[in-house]
Amino acid sequence: MIGDFHVHTQYCQHGSADKMEAYVLQAIEKGLTHLSFTEHAPLPESFTDPAPQQDSTMDRDKVEAYLKEGQALQKQYEQDLQINIGFEVDYIQGYEYETKQFLDMYGAEIDDSILSVHMLQAPNKSFFCMDFSEETFGRAAKAFGGLNLLYKAYYDSLQASVEAELGRFKPKRIGHITLIQKFQLAYPQPADFWEEQQQLLALIKKNGYELDVNTAGLFKPLCKEMYPPVRLIHHAIELGIPLVSGSDSHAAAGIGKGFEELQDYPLQLPQT
Repeated sequence: MIGDFHVHTQYCQHGSADKMEAYVLQAIEKGLTHLSFTEHAPLPESFTDPAPQQDSTMDRDKVEAYLKEGQALQKQYEQDLQINIGFEVDYIQGYEYETKQFLDMYGAEIDDSILSVHMLQAPNKSFFCMDFSEETFGRAAKAFGGLNLLYKAYYDSLQASVEAELGRFKPKRIGHITLIQKFQLAYPQPADFWEEQQQLLALIKKNGYELDVNTAGLFKPLCKEMYPPVRLIHHAIELGIPLVSGSDSHAAAGIGKGFEELQDYPLQLPQT
């Protein structure tokens, strides 16, 4: 296994207190050659985090400390591990300009990054962090007028993220494209969204982007499968989309977790 390219740190407000160095040491112990820190980038300043504790991302005033700590680790462990520093950036429709501003500000210091959808706006204009909890997901489904419309809004937002103009530092990897299925054992998928998923992968291919192959869903009690599942991974391979492995770890012990499920796939290094 080459590396873990989707990793969070102690700067994540909803993660663990494990220091970044603990993740590095765990990666080395597991025999990885690469590690990407992709901390949740701060949300746009004019956007209100819908999570109850408003802890979906890192604090804006901690960005410089995060980058500085990561860069120090790059130098300290350069003989043992290729360390990339970057962000997982939220795509929120209507907030593209502020997202671009953030990327323009820090893009020159970013080695690797991911673009993901977590936040969706319902018809009543309220936002939901749709992967926050089973209860929140149920409320979101009601606000959208049912699971079918919630799923459709998710895939529409993902397609919009791929096509969005976010500037020269826009992330080239699209994160956990079936995150909407995190609670699928409690809220079964209402229909087959294969057509929407195929359209999404076609857009990813057209734009020359990568796919986050994310093992975190295997360990979510109401999901029990990767993001995306095997069927979509195989289709991505058929299209020639680069696959990049990620654990979505929020604690050092999670580095490389579930990667035995990925050993038969043609994984690649991310674009840098």
